[in-house]
Amino acid sequence: MADDISTGFPILASRLRAIPKSGRIGAKRVADLLESEEASALRQQAIPGTPVLDLLAGIAEGSPFLWRLIQRDPAALGELLAASVEHSFAAILEKTIAAGEAGNVPRTMQILRRMRMRSALLIGLGDLGGVLDTVAVTRALSDFADATVAAALRFALRTAEAAGSLRFPDTANPEQGLGLFVLALGKHGAQELNYSSDIDLSIFYEPDAPGFSSAADHSREAVGVVKTIVKLLNERTADGFVQRVDLRLRPDPGLTPVAMPCEAALGYYESVGQNWERAAMIKARVVAGDGPAGNGFLRELAPFIWRKYFDYGAIADIHAMKRQIYAVRGHDEIVVPGHDLKLGRGGIREIEFFVQTQQLVYGGRRPSLRGSRTLDMLDELAREGWITQKAASELQTAYRHLRDLEHRVQMLNDEQTQKLPRSEVDLAAFAKFCGKTRGAFDKDLIRQMRIVEGHYARLFEAVPGLASSAGSLVFTGVEDDPDTLKTLAKLGFRNPPLVAETVRGWHFGRRPAITTPRAREIVTELVPSLLEAFGQASDPDGALLAFDNALQRLPAAVELFNILKNNADLRRLFAECLGTAPRLGDIVARSPHVLDVLIDQEFAGAGARDVHQRIAPRLALERDFELFLDRARGLARAERFLIGTRVLSGVLPLDEVGPAHTDIAECFLEVVLERVRSEFAIRHGHVPGGEIAVIGYGKAGSCEITATSDLDLVILYSAGPDAISDGDKPLMASEYFAKLTQRLIAALSAPMRNGILYEIDLRLRPSGKKGPVAVSLEGFIDYQGSEAEIWEHMALSRARGLAGDAGLLMRAREALARIVGMQREPSGIRKAVAEMRGLMGTEKSGRNAFDVKDWPGGLVDCEFIAQTLTLIYAKDHPSLIVRGTGDILAEAARLGLLDAAEAETIIEGWRLQSRLSQALRLFISDAFDEKSSSPVFRRRLASLLDYPDFTHLKSDLLAGQKQIRDLFTRLIGPVPGG
Repeated sequence: MADDISTGFPILASRLRAIPKSGRIGAKRVADLLESEEASALRQQAIPGTPVLDLLAGIAEGSPFLWRLIQRDPAALGELLAASVEHSFAAILEKTIAAGEAGNVPRTMQILRRMRMRSALLIGLGDLGGVLDTVAVTRALSDFADATVAAALRFALRTAEAAGSLRFPDTANPEQGLGLFVLALGKHGAQELNYSSDIDLSIFYEPDAPGFSSAADHSREAVGVVKTIVKLLNERTADGFVQRVDLRLRPDPGLTPVAMPCEAALGYYESVGQNWERAAMIKARVVAGDGPAGNGFLRELAPFIWRKYFDYGAIADIHAMKRQIYAVRGHDEIVVPGHDLKLGRGGIREIEFFVQTQQLVYGGRRPSLRGSRTLDMLDELAREGWITQKAASELQTAYRHLRDLEHRVQMLNDEQTQKLPRSEVDLAAFAKFCGKTRGAFDKDLIRQMRIVEGHYARLFEAVPGLASSAGSLVFTGVEDDPDTLKTLAKLGFRNPPLVAETVRGWHFGRRPAITTPRAREIVTELVPSLLEAFGQASDPDGALLAFDNALQRLPAAVELFNILKNNADLRRLFAECLGTAPRLGDIVARSPHVLDVLIDQEFAGAGARDVHQRIAPRLALERDFELFLDRARGLARAERFLIGTRVLSGVLPLDEVGPAHTDIAECFLEVVLERVRSEFAIRHGHVPGGEIAVIGYGKAGSCEITATSDLDLVILYSAGPDAISDGDKPLMASEYFAKLTQRLIAALSAPMRNGILYEIDLRLRPSGKKGPVAVSLEGFIDYQGSEAEIWEHMALSRARGLAGDAGLLMRAREALARIVGMQREPSGIRKAVAEMRGLMGTEKSGRNAFDVKDWPGGLVDCEFIAQTLTLIYAKDHPSLIVRGTGDILAEAARLGLLDAAEAETIIEGWRLQSRLSQALRLFISDAFDEKSSSPVFRRRLASLLDYPDFTHLKSDLLAGQKQIRDLFTRLIGPVPGG
């Protein structure tokens, strides 16, 4: 705390910063408070004309959190204002430490939380009132954190002592000779805490120390002590919390206990400790427990932290740590709205890393650089000549400015945030809370952040770059290297500056997938060859940006990088996918091993439709049901990916994509159904004579499945009227097949590590959502013959069996043919179909002509024409039944139900739109937007559809849609509303 604060509030003055500005709202709130009975003591301090009223009004208007504390206990505020800050804070620390002897958990937690509220109010008042400067604020917050940790440890030790699990040489002072100590790291260790900081703690112990030698199980007792500390400080009650405790800075936190023996910890640091851990330990400080043991541990750790020679290699690692913070969008540029004062460009973290890097580099030979406090070390760096006095002074001023603003942000709602408000209204209010106008606030902040950015950039401008056979590829510093831009242009990129900035972002760790040291190491090696592969793609810039987008969504990418690093052919294919088929590129990025199918001879050499012989044997090897399901998902994704790459490379015509996707769906339906039945039978047995059939509707029935289709299914079964299964848990036939169906749907659609197999839609079953999920064949036939509406028979016209028992599938096929071939009155069919098309157009009209399913004259129009012809003429012409849309239209023309010209127009329009739909769903994840799509993608799309350019493709598409809608009107009738 500052040396001159002992007088504190009795003569409150604004010496160090401006008191928050307020308006009528704040003044009114204070006036109302002072009129309350609880505020009698406060009224003696809030004398009109004194700074106290201005301070309280500013808090009332600007800090909801502090104002809540004041309203909660106005008398406490009066007490705080009547005494010096030093006196009040000492009393708070005394009561906090005494909580360790409170004797029971509820009382201890209550005291700690109430002291936390009181300290937050006291420090906030001192800060905003100008009594405490930046250093005093952070020191006071850290001192209070020290007291809370010490109290929590004392309580944990008393609990262990009462249970007889630990005995202490000095009962009055159990920490002495204990062997266990608590290290504070980060801001807490440096005594630089902010209002809402986590406290980073690491707990170590000596099993042979007098305090722990009495424990039957050292590890269990140490872990129990830590858990008690965390519970007392971290757990929220009606009184809030005390500290957010973070234990993740201990060695290898994913594998180690929360309290580690000293010997094991020292062994870890000496063998595999990393530079970021060295940086963390710079600020380590013993805050509770056995002080001599803790300080001895830090002395033993000193050779790990402070290297004997100047450690220039640490610069790259520490810079990599800084780069990680740019993974969140918006951190890589200086703006005011929403800017992160800590992690953003020009922020607090850059000042801290600026200091820590040079401490690690030079501190081994310069003991004066081994301090923990940022401002002190800037002075030392300047004194020893490593930086100029001007740089030290500018960074110190910026640090104080940014930390003050950070404190104000956290005062608003007691939130763990460093981000400025985003909206203009909230920013103006925040500037007012900081005692400034909005214009002055922005000007001062941007000036300070640019100063920080400049000093930080100069420190790291010598980080090594990249090389390539194509020329220089250097991505360090903050400006583009001219030779690198020339190399990128030579490689084929249209926008070299954007490419350079993107790649530089990877090295900065701006993408979550490249935050680990191993990922950054591999990507550094991979970048030259990857850029060369992107340069060979149809759209180099698009490939690079798609890859960058994928890295933003991926949690990790080491596996992908390793695969690409070791196979040039896969790099080229991946680059082509990214450039012209971003959906395929995204699949690779998320599941790198789908690339295995391109080098696995069983996949690469087999026909596109030889699915079952590839898949069934592989899945048969999986004995565990969960592993079977996850393996099925991975194989299905690989098969679908294989279709996409074959289309992209021109091996598989677009006309064959629908049947190929349908073969995959049928294969997995068969295999999964068989396995689900086997698993189900373990408990419930089999229904004697029972059969099941999976009927596919929609695209599954007409063999037109796309890369993103769900499956419209209806499940039929057949069993005797009183049949019961013969398992340990017997079920009636209807319940048996209903539960079996539910298991099947879950097996197909439940999310797992490898995603889902298919989304399943059962809404086309009899009675829709209200009907049973599995329907007997007899019930299905009865419903279709007596209750089903025209639209249900339309859907039924392209239904067919996909999987199940052969006997039931055959009977179902015969039943479907009878129902579809029923005698119907043509005019009624046409009227119902036209009305239905109008209703669909109202609910889902399509975004544009490339939304070919729903757009007028699109695929739905073609399908409805085919289905109408089937329902009207199937009785006399059974050959129309159960065919794809194109086949039905061709058969109708052959039978003379359509004239040749009409048939050619509809079939050609349907074929173009069907192929276009398949291509778009294979290659992009979102709806196609002509304006935002790249020229390269449009050219590639046209080429795949056998057009010389996109203009001709679009012209034929629009013309065909108009002709089809005209034919729909002529053959069926006008569509209501359109």
